[in-house]
Amino acid sequence: MDDTAALKKTPLHDLHLQLGARMVPFAGYDMPVQYPAGVMKEHLHTRAEAGLFDVSHMGQVIIKAKSGSYEDAALALESLVPVDILGLAEGRQRYGFFTDDSGCILDDLMITHLDDHLFVVVNASCKEADLAHLQAHIGDRCDITLLDRALIALQGPRAVEVLAELWADVAAMKFMDVRHCRLHDVSCLVSRSGYSGEDGFEISIPSDKAVDVTMRLLEHPDVQAIGLGARDSLRLEAGLCLYGNDIDTTTSPVEAALEWAMQKARRAGGARAGGFPGSGRILSELENGAARRRVGLKPEGKAPVRGHAKLYADAEGKAEIGEVTSGGFGPSVEGPVAMGYVPVSHAAAGTLVYAEVRGKYLPITVSTLPFVTPTYKR
Repeated sequence: MDDTAALKKTPLHDLHLQLGARMVPFAGYDMPVQYPAGVMKEHLHTRAEAGLFDVSHMGQVIIKAKSGSYEDAALALESLVPVDILGLAEGRQRYGFFTDDSGCILDDLMITHLDDHLFVVVNASCKEADLAHLQAHIGDRCDITLLDRALIALQGPRAVEVLAELWADVAAMKFMDVRHCRLHDVSCLVSRSGYSGEDGFEISIPSDKAVDVTMRLLEHPDVQAIGLGARDSLRLEAGLCLYGNDIDTTTSPVEAALEWAMQKARRAGGARAGGFPGSGRILSELENGAARRRVGLKPEGKAPVRGHAKLYADAEGKAEIGEVTSGGFGPSVEGPVAMGYVPVSHAAAGTLVYAEVRGKYLPITVSTLPFVTPTYKR
């Protein structure tokens, strides 16, 4: 029996096959991990020019208050996230996360204020659980709608010039701006954001027009199709968390070094402090710190250290202190990079720790994140 038959397919699936992609199962979908150029070249092309990613497997959700009021929708969502949604300006996007009663992360998401409602993008692997979570907790106050749309990401220093050929106004957008526009005569929603550390855009497109718009962008000589392999190495160099690897229901936002995503209004003493699941622990950790911390890790030599490798304080492997959550080779850094959790006593940049790899204890230096300087349009 063909195992791929049970996998879901994005609206761009046939196009990936035409482009020679190697397909793999990912979050229940048949997704392109790389194209004939290979992960290394795809990664470097995105850093130098523009890469196009299919992220249609992610969930696109509309949250609209039954009252029709944006304020009501914002306050409803604030009951589930430690983020200032009420203060989010129209046409602006903000990173956030659902927390559980233990103060850990159920999923991370992008939240946009559009007109009188919220547009939220959630991870593919959490899509069904997130919808059930929203329905159970705020479904009495809000209509929750999962959209049937494609989503692509155009990332890299040439992304703005490429997209401006289809819609000139894109050049005026700043990082985290969101606008309705027409691309190739198709009504799209464009955000100046992404998950590569590069300037770029995410574009929500009606499913039946996804191939047309994507092909139009791929016709540009600076644009190449990029798979999940390079997407992972790009986000790792940018120090960005992958849900299920670096953050999950065993990690709090403060442990994950995501304090920056929790605004003053939701913290102790703020206008709407607390009121979200796990607020007791999270507010306490914001004030007093957490016992452990997500950090960057730079292995010595050229051998990558992968996720789940144990970390030790000593070269003999007697004092286990943490674990690598993501790791691989960083093509732009020209060496291995990783992230993981260590006690705060070992979290300072420059601290030497050791990773167990095939029975050996390899030296790793704790590093500041990100490994590459982001080029977001501020």
